[in-house]
Amino acid sequence: MIEFRAVTKRFPDGTTAVDRLDLVAGAGRITVFVGPSGCGKTTSLRMVNRMIEPTSGSILVDGTDIASRDPAQLRRGIGYVIQQSGLFPHRTIVDNVATVPMLLGWNKRRARARAVELMELVGLTPELAKRYPAQLSGGQQQRVGVARALAADPPVLLMDEPFSAVDPVVRTSLQDELLRLQSELGKTVVFVTHDIDEAVKLGDKVAVFRTGGVLAQYDEPGVLLSRPADGFVDSFVGRDRGYRGLSFVSSDGLPIGEVVTVRVGQPGPAEVWTLVVDEERRPLGWFDGRSAGGGPVDADDLVPGGSLYDTGSGSLRAALDAALSSPSGRGVAVDDEGRVLGSIGADDVLRALADARRAGAAV
Repeated sequence: MIEFRAVTKRFPDGTTAVDRLDLVAGAGRITVFVGPSGCGKTTSLRMVNRMIEPTSGSILVDGTDIASRDPAQLRRGIGYVIQQSGLFPHRTIVDNVATVPMLLGWNKRRARARAVELMELVGLTPELAKRYPAQLSGGQQQRVGVARALAADPPVLLMDEPFSAVDPVVRTSLQDELLRLQSELGKTVVFVTHDIDEAVKLGDKVAVFRTGGVLAQYDEPGVLLSRPADGFVDSFVGRDRGYRGLSFVSSDGLPIGEVVTVRVGQPGPAEVWTLVVDEERRPLGWFDGRSAGGGPVDADDLVPGGSLYDTGSGSLRAALDAALSSPSGRGVAVDDEGRVLGSIGADDVLRALADARRAGAAV
């Protein structure tokens, strides 16, 4: 647990970066700091490992005031991930990851063995171990940065906009990887971002800061979206917060309709969209029988199907997005192994939302 008690940071030029921050980041949870540039979110993060010292107030980690700890010793027990990964360019990947264990006195063999384990944990193949950072993609470098931060198994992980420098597809992959790792490791994570979508996706709780370092609202993502504390939070979260809020409405009970499927090489029904699947009933794309006149399905004629709706972990937002992004107007519902179960339409989702609202009103 990380506790901020009336923490203020005022710089010599008189600028107040953080103003009397009171906040508790729960143990084993992801707490996200979000807000516009200059709102004090990164300053607040960097005060936890004493890279910046507070002007007043106190910060406690697991009940101990960090001011009583030696800064170097404190930092070795806190993982830290930044933009651009911050890797040592002259060290191999395995030695980059092994840095902190070796500083803690581990021998090289043990530290490198731990590094290889962590590379696998974050989705990096063993053959990358002897490469240098410049030989890796941006996404791979960020994964190395996460592995290095986890190398000494710290209870606390600080992440300062770690995914902002990569492209959207890689960023989504890294976000999913962080959630997977957190489900396995249960670290106390403080994550800084300027992206409200990233904050809502990752955070167990989200702290919204306003300019001047003032905490505007600290809540679970669903509460933040449905009940913003004031006009500033409402504006920052965005006008499409209602759509984002569907991420926190369960899709349990959403009816799954039938869907016509066919394999490549088989004749596709004329005048209708047909879902093309592989031998394991995993979707490959859609086939427009209206343009093919009922001829056999050719792999070159497939139309991408948009997003998929995973019934095991889905939300109404995922279901609606699958329906809206599908060329056929029907989203593809899949099981946890990606096999087709059926389809859903936007009207189905809207009816389920109306039912959920009526149930909430009744309660």
